[in-house]
Amino acid sequence: MKQHLHIITLGVRDFEKSKKFYAETLGWKPSGAQDDIAFFQAGGVVLAIYPREKLAEDALVSPEGSGFSGITLAQNVGSESEVDEIIKDLKSKGVKIIKEPQKVFWGGYSSYFADPDDYYWEVAYNPFSVFDEQGNLKLE
Repeated sequence: MKQHLHIITLGVRDFEKSKKFYAETLGWKPSGAQDDIAFFQAGGVVLAIYPREKLAEDALVSPEGSGFSGITLAQNVGSESEVDEIIKDLKSKGVKIIKEPQKVFWGGYSSYFADPDDYYWEVAYNPFSVFDEQGNLKLE
């Protein structure tokens, strides 16, 4: 299997609410949105949102689930102040902040917020990160 990740699909409870969160609250531009699925270009990966029940049906599993999902999504930024600015903006829009911006054990600075389905997003400054010309994270 090739080492590629193309799409991350989040199963959401309220499609319209989630679409509004990503498009209006985060300011991401949807591409190819249909009645019950929306795609957002996220660097070299696409983020999709789709009704939780339909996603579970497609995977032939139960849609039930609660608590921490065991997954986080992350965006790395260029400075600690950028983390602070993003979190301040999200707070002003009523977004639930899980962890306030702070220095972290691995040498960086980060914060977490939740989307409407409690998927946790980390906004982090990592002084060791390297990005290509398109802003994609490069592993050395």
